[in-house]
Amino acid sequence: MPNTTSALHRRPTLTHPLLCCLALGLGACDSPSIDHGGPVATWPAVGGNAAGQRFSPLQQITPENVDQLEVAWVYHTGDVSAGTKTHGATAFQATPLVVGESMYFCTPYNRIVSLDPETGAERWTFDPKVDLTGVYTPACRGVAYWEGAKAASCQQRILSGTLDARLLAVDATTGQPCEDFGDGGSVDLTANLGDLRLAEYYVTSAPLVVGDLVITGAFVMDGQRVDAPPGVIRAFDVRSGKLVWAFDPVPPGMTPVSAAQARAGANFTRATPNSWGNLSADTQRGIVYVPTGGSQPDHYGGRERGDMDYYGTSVVALDARTGKPLWHFQAVHHDIWDWDVAAQPVLFEQHGTTPGVIAATKMGNIFLLNRETGAPLFPVEERPVPQSTVPGERTAPTQPHPTLPRPVHPPTLTEDDIWGIYPGDRDACLAQFRQLDYRGLFTPPGLEKPALLWPGLGGGVNWGSVSVNPRQNILVVNSMRVPYTARLVPREQADSLDGNDLVGANAQEGTPYVVVRGGFLSPSNTPCTAPPWGVLTAINLDSGETLWEKPLGNLEELSPLGLGRFFDWGTPNTGGSLQTASGLIFIGATLDGYLRAFDLASGDVLWKSKLPAPAQATPMTYRLRKTGKQYLAVAAGGHGPLAYAAKGPQKLGELLGDALVVYSLPN
Repeated sequence: MPNTTSALHRRPTLTHPLLCCLALGLGACDSPSIDHGGPVATWPAVGGNAAGQRFSPLQQITPENVDQLEVAWVYHTGDVSAGTKTHGATAFQATPLVVGESMYFCTPYNRIVSLDPETGAERWTFDPKVDLTGVYTPACRGVAYWEGAKAASCQQRILSGTLDARLLAVDATTGQPCEDFGDGGSVDLTANLGDLRLAEYYVTSAPLVVGDLVITGAFVMDGQRVDAPPGVIRAFDVRSGKLVWAFDPVPPGMTPVSAAQARAGANFTRATPNSWGNLSADTQRGIVYVPTGGSQPDHYGGRERGDMDYYGTSVVALDARTGKPLWHFQAVHHDIWDWDVAAQPVLFEQHGTTPGVIAATKMGNIFLLNRETGAPLFPVEERPVPQSTVPGERTAPTQPHPTLPRPVHPPTLTEDDIWGIYPGDRDACLAQFRQLDYRGLFTPPGLEKPALLWPGLGGGVNWGSVSVNPRQNILVVNSMRVPYTARLVPREQADSLDGNDLVGANAQEGTPYVVVRGGFLSPSNTPCTAPPWGVLTAINLDSGETLWEKPLGNLEELSPLGLGRFFDWGTPNTGGSLQTASGLIFIGATLDGYLRAFDLASGDVLWKSKLPAPAQATPMTYRLRKTGKQYLAVAAGGHGPLAYAAKGPQKLGELLGDALVVYSLPN
């Protein structure tokens, strides 16, 4: 169960520049003056806006003064755990909202918190008392905000999904449940889903508010069974909680279950592709953009799957009023690699005239699409790919490859790319590599040898998505380069798997095969591929050309003998970037625990600050008044699975935390 940390420990920690003056003399505290001109701005959605651009017009913090940023306040949630007998280690991944003069975010235990954005003083908390039993990684990436004058009560609402599959609405002013929403402030998202197993279906990303609708997908446990829970996308009335529309993502030839049928008691279609990442919207055109995962199970798609992957691993455009599909673009045909489109689709204008949407993928491919039609803005080529020899499998003969932008992940791997910190590491890695099946991107999992998945299951680009500076039309994306392996094992042989194999095994019930997944790691527990293992890339959205690419992070004490601090090796990363009008990029995401500021023009690091724990989250920024400061906030709580991979089960708690850290320029 969640920690019951005392209120004392949840109070913000404030910095006191005045104490410096008293101790050192007034002359020692001279600070540069702050330009109080320029705009004010809040942060009303997890992506900054419904378009998901993660961009702020603020410019008080500049490339010239960013190195003077200091901690303004810190808030500790108390909701952190290295795992219990009932649930896994936590991941504090929330991006706070700032609306009006209040900040709102959720904790890994789905508590909703409201703070004063300028001081960190707690205003209220709401605890939905979620059941975390069986949850792989307790996480909540954010909440949504709605305001409407016609509501009888709760005229400003915070909407949030939970790890026990509820959709909540609470009063943004008081933190009390909105009694007119669903059943006393909660909608049961398990309704009309049919059979569910423990912790098989729940919500980790923020819902999307469009007009008076709140729209959500959900996480479905990977690789468990062919007959998985439905991947339906649902829109609810934000006042009453009643189901308004449903997108039941069935292939052509099957009749989708409608919202009206669901209200009459029908269940949605099982085993359809789900969407666990953030949705986005073109509010002027009334279009919702949905990133989808692959069909279940993840690594075998024979006749048992049927045609259920029609909408899988895609961006799907829906009519925001009705939920009817308008178009979809599939990034992977017949996905058997678990390369979900996890990234929020991000809107932009190409050349200032063409409405575009960005689909960033785990393969490191970035597709720029017309957001009205789904047509690629640069040519996409269907190229032949390796074919499976697994009995019953039916691999797609070709896969889509963008011509521009160029992939942010290396497209091929050779023996020259195998690497190790010590000579013995490389030799061990090379021996492994020669035992793997690797035929380039889209090497299918097989039976005889483990297939090398390059990129691995985490990407490429994951849920942190991309940021867009709409004034310069520059996309910034963080990605990682960590290989995985996958091998199919006939079900009748599954009992002979050893303990190491069982750690990475998924049942894939209803198919002839169990899948065993693992890392491609050296004896020193570093990737067997040459660094950098994390990169930050800037791309011109008009030309499609890459502007620069830089390593992101270093391993510091996580590498043998601390060698990582001396080299730009990059690190595996989860989370996203923020861009501002002053030409800055802010990003945490890395395992080394730093928040960094990059120069958009050059890609140079201008500033970094060590956090209490790694920030596997996306930062945001706000400024409430013309005479006020610009603040920069990030959740520094780590990520359970990444911490486990880096530190092992005994020390993973060293990379976890519960801190929301907020920076500003000095007084």
